Amino acid sequence: MLELDDKAADLLFREAHTANGFTADPVSDEQLEEIWDLIRWAPTGGNANPGRLLVVRSPEARQRLVAHMGESNRAKTLAAPVTVVTAADTRYHELLATLTPDRPDAAKRLEDDPDARERLARLSATLMTAYFLLGVRAAGLAAGPMGGFDRAGVDGEFFPDGRWRSILIINVGEAAESGHGERQGRLSFEQAARVL
Repeated sequence: MLELDDKAADLLFREAHTANGFTADPVSDEQLEEIWDLIRWAPTGGNANPGRLLVVRSPEARQRLVAHMGESNRAKTLAAPVTVVTAADTRYHELLATLTPDRPDAAKRLEDDPDARERLARLSATLMTAYFLLGVRAAGLAAGPMGGFDRAGVDGEFFPDGRWRSILIINVGEAAESGHGERQGRLSFEQAARVL
């Protein structure tokens, strides 16, 4: 019933693992741009597209980042070819005239309702983070997402104007042979779903 062939389904889901170790092969800006060009078409709330990427590549920027990460995430981040901080742009509505020209009042409505704007930014940027993980896999690369970090610290360090808010930190690269553990269990449809 899947429209995807088995090779694509394996690449994106069945054979993909969270990577904890990477080879030294670099990940180029062009590769990251290709991933973005693929995932930017995925749906977000109201076509808001508030997801943003901070690409952390230089040794100095990595040191600044790992200072705000949990101990178990530091060494693997320093060793990864590139690290991406996904973030939500809380001022995304300023670009809605380009993204949703059919709704000219949307930006004003969201400007006047900062709570709704923040909720939509976080929800849609989280969706875009999930799409980014799939895009990394679609590009034949591996991703190592990590939530073990001090969000306020990362936001203060990299987004001091308060406009962007961090969602997840993701190491990206070619997975090392021993870069992941054995496949862990997953819930079946019967365990995870209710059909009414």
